[in-house]
Amino acid sequence: MQVLRSGMKFDKDNSAGYLVNHMARLFAKGLQERITPLGIVIGQFPILLELWQKDGVSQRDLLGKLDIEQATLANTLNRMERDGLIKRTKHPADARAQQIWLTEAAKSIRPQAYLAATEQNKLALGALSEGEQAQLMDFMRRIINHSRDP
Repeated sequence: MQVLRSGMKFDKDNSAGYLVNHMARLFAKGLQERITPLGIVIGQFPILLELWQKDGVSQRDLLGKLDIEQATLANTLNRMERDGLIKRTKHPADARAQQIWLTEAAKSIRPQAYLAATEQNKLALGALSEGEQAQLMDFMRRIINHSRDP
């Protein structure tokens, strides 16, 4: 336990932020190992999840759904286009915008990617009962929603 200048004590093992971040890194590491054979990386996964739900969206639409920086999204989309996962076309209603479309290659890996995520979740949550897993999911959704509202 660390004592801060203000006299406050900080214990990382009882810090929600530290524990959530640590858990997220473990989830990401396990998922990355599972999706690497599919030719995708962890940074592409949230974008693919959105595009698998709704294809042909703009970069602005993706930014609204994902909590990442615009520059990070742009760089990731450039890599995804280079790797043959997406293609971009001019937006019919906005000359400054482009629509982002999945390629057949990206569409074809969807079932395996969903399976990889399902298996990683099952492994990571295996220490909890079904009821505890449902509670954890509820708690996380509530915290996320509360954190969005200033």
